[in-house]
Amino acid sequence: MDKKTALYDKHINLGARMESFAGYIMPIKYTTVKEEHNTVRNGVGVFDLSHMGEFRVKGKDASRFLDYLLTNDSAVKPGKAYYSTMCYPDGGIVDDLIVYKISENEYLMIVNASNIEKDWAWVNNHTDGYSIDLTNESDETALVAIQGPDAEKVTQKLTDENLQEIEYYAHISGLFAGKQALIARTGYTGEDGFEIYVKFEDAEAVWDAVMEAGREFGIKPIGLGARDTLRLEVGYLLYGNDMDHTTTPIEAKLGWVVKLKTDKEFIGREVMARQKQEKPTRYIVGLEVLGKGFPRHGAELYEGNRKVGIVTSGSLAPALGHGVCLAFVEKGYHKKGTELEAEVRGKRIPVKTVKLPFYKDGSRK
Repeated sequence: MDKKTALYDKHINLGARMESFAGYIMPIKYTTVKEEHNTVRNGVGVFDLSHMGEFRVKGKDASRFLDYLLTNDSAVKPGKAYYSTMCYPDGGIVDDLIVYKISENEYLMIVNASNIEKDWAWVNNHTDGYSIDLTNESDETALVAIQGPDAEKVTQKLTDENLQEIEYYAHISGLFAGKQALIARTGYTGEDGFEIYVKFEDAEAVWDAVMEAGREFGIKPIGLGARDTLRLEVGYLLYGNDMDHTTTPIEAKLGWVVKLKTDKEFIGREVMARQKQEKPTRYIVGLEVLGKGFPRHGAELYEGNRKVGIVTSGSLAPALGHGVCLAFVEKGYHKKGTELEAEVRGKRIPVKTVKLPFYKDGSRK
């Protein structure tokens, strides 16, 4: 049975269209995806992302454990965050995630909602030889995200912490709307913004405070539909669409989070090192739709009669006015400017590979 977030009643009262997503009943949209998308691009919106998973890792071996478990390096300063992939021995991706470094011996992992149970089992299966304590705080934690060019103005009204001092991919713990919170300058929209982690029971009060603080800036609640188009416009990958166990970080152009230049041993390192040297047989690329419409996940890509790839995510880009896609294509077809055709309901739509991100005017700091 699907779970409800702490803000379920708020969404119902706001008239949200609710649907099952990753084991939760979540708001897909309140008005239209286009309207909500443009609200975030041009002003400020607020999201309920409480379906995401939170694992706390504490202990003297916390850093060493994460360095083995994840492809990126845990050697960041307390108060910083880093993005990483977590991989299987064959190089396939278990999940992509954000890690907040709380202190030298404490980290908070943020995992995708659809992967909470799988990730929790995977993390626990690799603890032998490490002095650590693991806690799954997913059910006790709520996450409210404030995103858009006006996000800092809204967020600053609710805390005495100086938000201008928080850099991108950094965080601070303090009071927010009178509640204890982790305030992070992170997000998945391409805009400036903050993600506020609070206790489940504090979520409604925080949500109400954000809505009130944002009233003068025209803040609106934003559903998962617009969250998807926002992340696609800036070329951010979505687990389950653009990557999964069949995908390696090298193929997904996430090699920058695979620290092969360090001497640390991490799960999947050998496969990724070989793949980086030999080059993958396929790559993920951005595609701009040259005609009307847009291909969706699963649409096949052709050069003439030859199938050369498959679309992983596709949508109309509201801020750009045309369709965009992410897709896997064979090596040789991944270079910028390559023209292909996507098959949609028996018809061919012309597309062209372009450099990501599609949308380049975001306010992200």
